[in-house]
Amino acid sequence: MKELIEHILQFGNLNKQQIELILNKATETELRKDDYFAEAGSTFNQVVFILEGILRIYYYNKKGDEITKYFIDENHLFSNPYKDEPLTEYIQAVTDCKLIIFSKKDWDELSDTIIDWDKIVHKIFQKGMREKLDRRSSLVSEDATTRYLEFLENYPNLTNRIPLSYIASYLGITQQSLSRIRKNIR
Repeated sequence: MKELIEHILQFGNLNKQQIELILNKATETELRKDDYFAEAGSTFNQVVFILEGILRIYYYNKKGDEITKYFIDENHLFSNPYKDEPLTEYIQAVTDCKLIIFSKKDWDELSDTIIDWDKIVHKIFQKGMREKLDRRSSLVSEDATTRYLEFLENYPNLTNRIPLSYIASYLGITQQSLSRIRKNIR
């Protein structure tokens, strides 16, 4: 769990007792590849830190096609911004994953107990939001080759760990188009 603490300490200072409290509230769990962490229609109020592995967030469009919105990899913290509302997406393990999970109650207790906790958490989530927006912005305005090249730049350590069908879905292209693009840029 040292990865979690190292991640948090990038955004603020904590003393030994505060770190112990965080570790005592954390629960470690594992997901196997293709397992679901959460499904559309369910509520998801935990806060999650990914120690190992990749999760993807996806939904089905009106035609029934699977659309990948995001990938979340190691050393990222995430939660549902719409607390107590049912999810409209699925959260699925792309690889085997090790996760650290905080219940809503435990997370709220950290907020109530640790001075400046909310400031630290705000900085963490702001950084995550900026990354997410930066990664998604090119998907709107660029051609497929440029989108793929930017994917390689934004996710350099994920390309060989994610099935091509998921990458194609994320880029908004067919798997055949992605194969052609990959062949042409080699």
